[in-house]
Amino acid sequence: MFDHFAEAASTFASKAWFFALCVLLILVWAPSILIIDKVDTWQLIINTATTIVTFLMVALLQNSQTRANEAVQHKLNAIADGLADLMEAHSEGKSHLSQDMIELRDAVGLEHREGTHG
Repeated sequence: MFDHFAEAASTFASKAWFFALCVLLILVWAPSILIIDKVDTWQLIINTATTIVTFLMVALLQNSQTRANEAVQHKLNAIADGLADLMEAHSEGKSHLSQDMIELRDAVGLEHREGTHG
């Protein structure tokens, strides 16, 4: 459930209008100095708001980025596995190709992964 929420938040925050909304927030906050008598309170409002939003966005975007990296890694492993299988199929009589296939599998750890074959 959190992954779906993080993905939706990431998509939401990556839109140009979200950036425009953030700029609008600053434009609304800046003249509020005329209403708020104390400069410390005025600064505290924006500092607190931006700190909270930044903290939450970092957590959400990190979740989305981690899942994206895992998906890319899975695809690269599938490509390497397919290449190793192709090399194995064409390695008869070509010892260097057999050795290259073994090195490829060792390099990406394909022999240790479940579900890479078949």
